[in-house]
Amino acid sequence: MIKTMCSTLLVAILLLTTSHSYANAVSADNIARGKQLWQQKFNGKAPYQQRSCETCHGNNLSKAGKHIRTKKLIKPMALSANSARYTEAKKVQKWFYRNCKWTMGKTCSKQQQADILAYLKSL
Repeated sequence: MIKTMCSTLLVAILLLTTSHSYANAVSADNIARGKQLWQQKFNGKAPYQQRSCETCHGNNLSKAGKHIRTKKLIKPMALSANSARYTEAKKVQKWFYRNCKWTMGKTCSKQQQADILAYLKSL
């Protein structure tokens, strides 16, 4: 219970902290780890054997992406291009759960989530 509350609080703090300079000053290491995770290739099941976050979201996160399987349009991930992207913690958690399982084959740890959010919010 306490672990869940702490992880929810961490995500809420990251969601509410939108200052680019604050993010850089506090979490430069988080941003670097988040970028590395975002670009890292993982082995998946056929027909999408090699995948990363960039597989669907693209490498220019200020532009829309497209889901590789459903072909649905995905709004830009960069905070600078989509300021409403990270305002609802429940949605962020839902998408982390789904996308980490699909991309990495497992759920993301709270640290991985924090690192990815730090990276996306720095853009």
